[in-house]
Amino acid sequence: MNTLSISNAEHPKREHRYPDRGSLTAALANQVADDLRTAIIQRGEASLVVSGGSTPRPFFERLSQEPLAWDRVTVTLADERWVPEDHEASNERLLRQNLLVGEASKAKIVGLKTPEDTPEEGRAACEQNLATLARPFDVVVLGMGGDGHTASLFPAAPELADGLDLTSTDSCLAVRPPEAPHPRMSLTLKALLASRRLILHITGEEKWQVYQRALQPGPMEELPIRAVLRSGRVEVWWAA
Repeated sequence: MNTLSISNAEHPKREHRYPDRGSLTAALANQVADDLRTAIIQRGEASLVVSGGSTPRPFFERLSQEPLAWDRVTVTLADERWVPEDHEASNERLLRQNLLVGEASKAKIVGLKTPEDTPEEGRAACEQNLATLARPFDVVVLGMGGDGHTASLFPAAPELADGLDLTSTDSCLAVRPPEAPHPRMSLTLKALLASRRLILHITGEEKWQVYQRALQPGPMEELPIRAVLRSGRVEVWWAA
């Protein structure tokens, strides 16, 4: 097990701070689109990993309008609730309604939800689906909860140590958060870090304060986002 091998806290590679969410959304969409274009030029395809929730919805809408060879882009999720694809809590549903529209509907989506009844039963199939994406991921855009979780790597989740294990060969794992609804499928820390650009997208003063706490010394199990921040690779994009 190698969950604590990322040693002393390091400040992120870069912080991008904006006075309002509109300017953040525009700049982030432009950066991600540029990265995807570069990947398409270099290897003929591009891979994008995004998170669900309310924060990225404007970003999705703006990114969908970017002129791209969308038919060469594959999108997947950092995590997913184990609910049907048309369920209001589904992150895939959020993507289809806000990102994969217009020209961007030509992009391929690799969802994390499989037909099996539980995420534990569906993990092997999910691994096979994720294996179809170009690696390393070209862009990973993560969010963060007020409890310091990212993807579905939750504090106090029984599966957290496995999710943070950098020696693992797994790209995903089933998670049953003790204080969040629905069982989940989440990408592992090792899979998330295997990316050309790693972004933490947060907004508001509350999230900023959680981020500041996470920069301080302390166990990753308390604030799992520390594991991402201590990689020394992540860029933090924030707006008040």
